[in-house]
Amino acid sequence: MKIHHLRNATFVLEHQEHFILIDPMLGPKGQIPPFSFIKNKIRRNPLVEMPQDTAVLEKVTHGLITHLHPDHLDQAGEDFLVRRKIPVTCNQRDEGKLRKKGLNVVQTLDYWQTADFCDGQITGIPAVHGYGLIAKLMGNVIGFHIEFNQQDSLYLSADTVYTADVDRVLKEYQPKVAVLAAGSAAFDVGGKLLMNEADLLTFVQNAPDQVYANHLDALNHCPMTRTKFRQLMADNQLSEKVKFPADGTTLEY
Repeated sequence: MKIHHLRNATFVLEHQEHFILIDPMLGPKGQIPPFSFIKNKIRRNPLVEMPQDTAVLEKVTHGLITHLHPDHLDQAGEDFLVRRKIPVTCNQRDEGKLRKKGLNVVQTLDYWQTADFCDGQITGIPAVHGYGLIAKLMGNVIGFHIEFNQQDSLYLSADTVYTADVDRVLKEYQPKVAVLAAGSAAFDVGGKLLMNEADLLTFVQNAPDQVYANHLDALNHCPMTRTKFRQLMADNQLSEKVKFPADGTTLEY
């Protein structure tokens, strides 16, 4: 099982002949307005370009969408999926909107629903995009647990805070790799949209094996950087559990 990290929360999960594109934000640097104007430096998003080597995109066989925010599905990502008629799996609550955009939605999932997927199984996992009332404003989000076999399983937590559902997946499903959106994003008003430092630590501590940290160094409302998160892990003797891949690099499990 390989993870080809592209940028932010966008990566390609490779298992045998399957190349699954996750949450494609594929457009150029600076195409999206800033998400923060007071708490963080005003910069247009994404903050970085796509990596120079994107050859893995030519191999994509399937798409997986956790939610419809532009840092997880931008116009270039939509165009890529539509142009290539990539079969897409998504939250059943987002099916209508994605079909209107022209995406080839072949499978939808509800929370805790399990279905066949790429010679394995996939389960929809509840995700809560923020603390308190802000989560309702952020709309539908779904995580996924993908199991090809007992050795190759991945939990895509998606944009979420730490909840009882997250805890359940880590402890009961025992994923080989747990994907953590680690940027601690926040708008100028309201609570954090992603896990705070305490919950990031809890997630890593409770992950049964390896953690792949993403959603870092790409958006202006994410104050947690690779450098800061690496130090946080080192300070808590958790460095060996976590990978922070640079854009355009590959992890192999």
